[in-house]
Amino acid sequence: MHDIIRLLPDHVANQIAAGEVVQRPASVVKELLENAIDAGATRISLIVKEAGKAHIQVVDNGKGMSEVDARMCFERHATSKIEKADDLFNLKTKGFRGEAMASIAAVAQVQLVTKTKADDLGVKIDIEGSEVTQQQRTTAAEGTSVTVKNLFFNIPARRNFLKSAPVEFRHITDEFHRVSLVHHDIHFELLHNGAEVFQLPPTTTRQRIVHVFGPKFDERLVPVEEATDMVQIKGFVLKPSFAKKSRHQQFFFVNNRFVKSGYLNHAVMAAFEGLLSPSHQPGYFLYLSVPPNQLDINIHPTKTEVKFEDEHALFAVLRAAIKHSLGQFSIAPVLDFSKDNALETPYAQHNASPVAPRVSVNPNFNPFAQASKFHQPKKSVSFDDIPSNKVDEKLITNTTKSIVFSFQYAQKYIIAPHQNGVLMAHQRRAHERVLYEDYIRSWEAKEVMSQTLAVPLAITLDVPSISALKTHQKVLVDMGFTIDDADEDTIEFSAIPDVFAVEDIPHFLAQWLTQTANGTVHAFLQRDVMARSLAKQRSIPSGRTMATHEQIELIYKLFSCKEPDRSPDGKPTFRILTAQEIDRFLTP
Repeated sequence: MHDIIRLLPDHVANQIAAGEVVQRPASVVKELLENAIDAGATRISLIVKEAGKAHIQVVDNGKGMSEVDARMCFERHATSKIEKADDLFNLKTKGFRGEAMASIAAVAQVQLVTKTKADDLGVKIDIEGSEVTQQQRTTAAEGTSVTVKNLFFNIPARRNFLKSAPVEFRHITDEFHRVSLVHHDIHFELLHNGAEVFQLPPTTTRQRIVHVFGPKFDERLVPVEEATDMVQIKGFVLKPSFAKKSRHQQFFFVNNRFVKSGYLNHAVMAAFEGLLSPSHQPGYFLYLSVPPNQLDINIHPTKTEVKFEDEHALFAVLRAAIKHSLGQFSIAPVLDFSKDNALETPYAQHNASPVAPRVSVNPNFNPFAQASKFHQPKKSVSFDDIPSNKVDEKLITNTTKSIVFSFQYAQKYIIAPHQNGVLMAHQRRAHERVLYEDYIRSWEAKEVMSQTLAVPLAITLDVPSISALKTHQKVLVDMGFTIDDADEDTIEFSAIPDVFAVEDIPHFLAQWLTQTANGTVHAFLQRDVMARSLAKQRSIPSGRTMATHEQIELIYKLFSCKEPDRSPDGKPTFRILTAQEIDRFLTP
C-alpha cells in the first residue's frame, strides 16, 4: 500500500489558517489596527473602499520594521511578542500568535511599506496569495502602511459568502469602535470611499465614548470604579432609562483588549436587577485590568475569548462595583424583602501577598475569664465604634439628615420618615451588613486586633489537615493568627484574632480546612466567609428592643456601607415606601 499522508504546501496551510483568522473584511481591520498599536503608533488611519472588499489600508506612525522583519512578518508563527510558552501568561501586547499577516497574505493581494527611524530608506513588499511578487527599497515616512486588496480573490466561495456592503461596513465600524474606545490616547481616523466617517483626536475615555456615540451620551454615563489586588475596574454604565433591546452598547475590555464574556455580562445584569424590563439590555463600557498570569487569552485565534483564574470572585467584585455606582447616583430599585438571592460581594482582595498584620496585643486578656463571644448575652447596642465609609454626601443627607425620629415595629423593623417616603429597615440584616464591612475593612487594611494567649492553644488534626495548613498558613497569619509550631498531628496558636474566643477556634479551623479542601484557598474568599459568620453571630437579633438614637445611628451606618441595600447573605435590608405607593394602598 502506498503512503498517503503528506505535508500540505505552505500556501494551502496558510489558507486553512486564514479560515479562522480572516472571516470577513472586519477581521483584517482588527488585525491591522492591533499591529499598529503594538508598534507604538500615536496616529492611525483606516482607509476602506467598498466596505473592505476591494481595499483596506492601515497607516500608522509607529516604529516601523527593518527589511528582514518586514519579510519575516509574513511567515507563519513569526512574531516578536513571545519567545517561550511561559510568555503566553504574561502578555502585554495585542498580537502574539504570529498568524495574522501570513493568513491575510494567503487570501488577498497585500502591499507592505515600512520604515524605521534609523533607516534612510524604507522597504516595500508585494505579496499575492502567499507568494512574494516584489521586494524593494523605497522612500517612506517612519511607520508602516499595509494595504489589502481584493480579499478572497483566490477563494471565490468565501468571497461569495460576504454580506452586502452596508453589513460588512457595519462590522468594520464595530471593530474600529472596539479598538478606538480602549485607546483614547491615540488619534484615529476612518475614511470610507473617500469620505471621512470618524476623526478621533486623543482625549479622555469619557470623551472618546462621546465622540464615537454622540454628545447625548455624556449625560447617560454613570462612572464605575473599583480596585482590588485581583482586578481594577474603570468605566461607565448607561443609566437604565437608556437600555436597549440589542447588545450594541456593551463593551468589555480586559487589559486593553476587547473581549466577549457571557459570565461577566451576567454580573452586569445582576447589578441592574430590578431596574430593567426583561427584554432590555444594559449598556456599558467597562475596562478591567487583571494581572496577566491570572487569565488566559489564548483560547481562540480572534483573541476575543478569555478565561479568568477566579471567575466567581470577579463576578462578585464587578457586580458590587456597578451596584455601588448606581446607588451613589440614586439609581436603585425598590426592594422586595421576599426575594433576591443574588450573589454577595466579598470586599477583600484577591491573591493578596500575605503580609504580617499590624497586631495590637491586649496584655490583660485572659482566655479563661470569659465565655464564648458567640454565646455571651447581648449588651446594650452602640454603633459609635463602627467606622463609617466615605460615601457620596448627597446619599447620606437624603437618608439620614432628614430622619428626626424612628420607631420599631414588631421588634424587627425600624420605621422612619424619609424625604422620599417611609423607610423600613430590617434591623438584624442592617446590622449584619455594617458588621460585615467593618470586619472586611479591618482585614484589608491589616488593622488586625490579635490577642496573645496566656497558654498556647494546641489543636490535634489529621495528617492531611496539617499538610494543608502548612501550605496555606499565611492566609491565617494575615487574619491575625500567630502559629508557633505545627508537627505531624498538632498545631499551636500563641495568638488569635480579637473577634474570636478560644473555644471558637476549633470550629472555625474545621470550616477553614473544609474550604481549603474544596479549593477555596484565596484569602479574600476565606475572610469573606469568616466575616459573614461573625456578622451573623454578633448582629442585633429580631425581638431586641432598640433605643431611638440606636435606630437612627444604625440607619446612618447602614447607608455609609458600600452595599447598604443587602445583607452579607444577599437579602434586602431596607425598602422605601413612596407616597405614590401609600396612595395606592389607601385608594378605595
